[in-house]
Amino acid sequence: MPALHVLALGVPGAGLPRLTPGRVLTSWTARPAVLAGVVVLGGGYLTGVRRSRTAGTPWSARRTAAFLAGTVLLLLIGSSVVAVYDDTLFWARAVQGVVLLVVAPMLLAAGAPLTLARDTLPRAAVGRLGRIRRSRAARAIASPGIATIALIAPPFLLYLTGLYPLELRSGTVSGLVSLGLLAAGLLYVVSRLQIDPVPRETHHGLTLGIAIAEVVADGVLGLVLWMGPLLALGHYAALDRTWGPSPRDDQAIGAGVWWIGGDLAGLPFLGAIALRFAAADAREARRVDAELDAAEQDDGNDDGGPPRLWWEDDPRFADRFRRH
Repeated sequence: MPALHVLALGVPGAGLPRLTPGRVLTSWTARPAVLAGVVVLGGGYLTGVRRSRTAGTPWSARRTAAFLAGTVLLLLIGSSVVAVYDDTLFWARAVQGVVLLVVAPMLLAAGAPLTLARDTLPRAAVGRLGRIRRSRAARAIASPGIATIALIAPPFLLYLTGLYPLELRSGTVSGLVSLGLLAAGLLYVVSRLQIDPVPRETHHGLTLGIAIAEVVADGVLGLVLWMGPLLALGHYAALDRTWGPSPRDDQAIGAGVWWIGGDLAGLPFLGAIALRFAAADAREARRVDAELDAAEQDDGNDDGGPPRLWWEDDPRFADRFRRH
């Protein structure tokens, strides 16, 4: 069996060995902030699930599995080979960015953590959360425009404002950028997927159209990284890396991760939105049918006459088909 390489990164990216297929599985790093965050997320969620079941309220195993899968994914990108080489290879940072902004938020949101919190937290805490959710600020942040900007803007800000080299030099900045990407992704997914209670509801058809349009933004970002100037060239040159792809090829691979990887990661989200769109339309159709059936029954029983047909009460057709 291959040996397990636990690498402590003092100087970012300094002296790292060649990345081989064997090291993909055996290179790990321990980052206390990542471990603590995963423990808080996973432990808090499982505590809520236990409280829900103790109170006699069943909780979906699929939701639990989705949320825990999201926390495991966060652990992997923060501790596995991707984290070990994230200051050495551009594409490793790109993988982290796609996971933090797109993939992990989808899994975490699919676990409906806000619904679980509402069902298991003390009443006072639930009341405070409810007031925050109904506030004007929350409604503004959860609007389709703001939520869409929260998803599209972060990678452009990261790569086009000089923030990326600073992220490579500072562990604190790197952690804040990671939290910002995850928060932006959660804002978008939670407000658009609408599994949990949200400040404002948006028709799923609009969300589906916005999600399709965002594919264009992924393509623009990919082209900017692929054809644009090399980023953080001084940082990567100082590493004096003699193995792996050249800086230009490395950045091109990262561009492909954002472009193709981002679009592929968004396909499950598009599928979920399409399914919820169809389900919402089916519920609305059943509601309208029930109302029409009730109205016809009432009209038929009022005076003993024949039941009225639905188009006789529709203002678009009432004059045309009025009985004489």
